[in-house]
Amino acid sequence: MVNPHGTPIWYELVTDDADAAERFYGDVLGWRFRRPPGGLGRDYRVAETNGTGVAGVMARPEGMAMPPRWLVYFGVDDVDRAAADAAEAGASIHVPPTDIPGIGRFAFVADPQGQMLYLMRGAGEADSQAFRCGEAVPGGHAVWNELSTPDPDAALAFYGRVLRMRTEGGMPMGNLGEYRFLHVGPACIGAVMGEMPNGRPGWHVYFAVDDIDAAATRLEAAGGHAVQGPDPIPGGAFSLVAEDARGARFGLVGPRTALAV
Repeated sequence: MVNPHGTPIWYELVTDDADAAERFYGDVLGWRFRRPPGGLGRDYRVAETNGTGVAGVMARPEGMAMPPRWLVYFGVDDVDRAAADAAEAGASIHVPPTDIPGIGRFAFVADPQGQMLYLMRGAGEADSQAFRCGEAVPGGHAVWNELSTPDPDAALAFYGRVLRMRTEGGMPMGNLGEYRFLHVGPACIGAVMGEMPNGRPGWHVYFAVDDIDAAATRLEAAGGHAVQGPDPIPGGAFSLVAEDARGARFGLVGPRTALAV
């Protein structure tokens, strides 16, 4: 892949019930699913919107203690170099640089504050379209990546070194500090913030929907629930923090096309 170093290129849900996750996200986000050739050696499904792959759903391997959660893959120029930089900067390497034939090379790490992420270089030359920003984005694509961490300054130092992220602008959040916007190259990919009351530390992904209220209705009907929102955000859209039916947290972003009743 030729996405700029530090850009989110893939999203993956680790869950204890992949069949239920397929039904849930199909209902809420309109995703269709396919199994990759060979299955990657495990129960793995690729979610697509408008024929474009946007995320993966992986059944939690036996013995893995991780609760259901979403994880972010960040594209890097060289996985081995990025993993070494991460380790020197205080990260824990849970899976060292490893090849997936025909897919790419990856490493699975925890940053110095313990937040999990992947580093990856795809085998193909085409850009990933899983993350879209700065344009009219079709429903189902990721549009925002939010890091909640106990030490935002230390996190920024780490991600600046390893993924070349930088901050430009932000919004004050009172006692919670500042919501600082993260940029990679010319793109704003998300934000970093301190830990919220009743929140969960780590990387959180927000997916685009055509109508936030209709999506909230689908969410509840599918067995999930809203944790916060819908709340207005700059640009006229609304965001909603949600949990799926198995407890994995994610977000939705979209317009309100009808007056709230």
